[in-house]
Amino acid sequence: MKITYFKDTDTAFIQLLDKPVFETREISDNVLIDVDEEGNLVSMTVEHAKEKAGSSEFSYQEIAKKTA
Repeated sequence: MKITYFKDTDTAFIQLLDKPVFETREISDNVLIDVDEEGNLVSMTVEHAKEKAGSSEFSYQEIAKKTA
């Protein structure tokens, strides 16, 4: 996963897969998703990211798989 923030346009681009985009779908006024030919999520664009998505605060946490 790769996250790129464009300060000049307050846009966040989140790339989940390194695959060709087949279609871009508008989820809301400020959120677009890109899918591959099979409908899998490839990437997401969030416009007005600081205002609409609170991107000024970002954290990442990976939780280990529970073992029995």
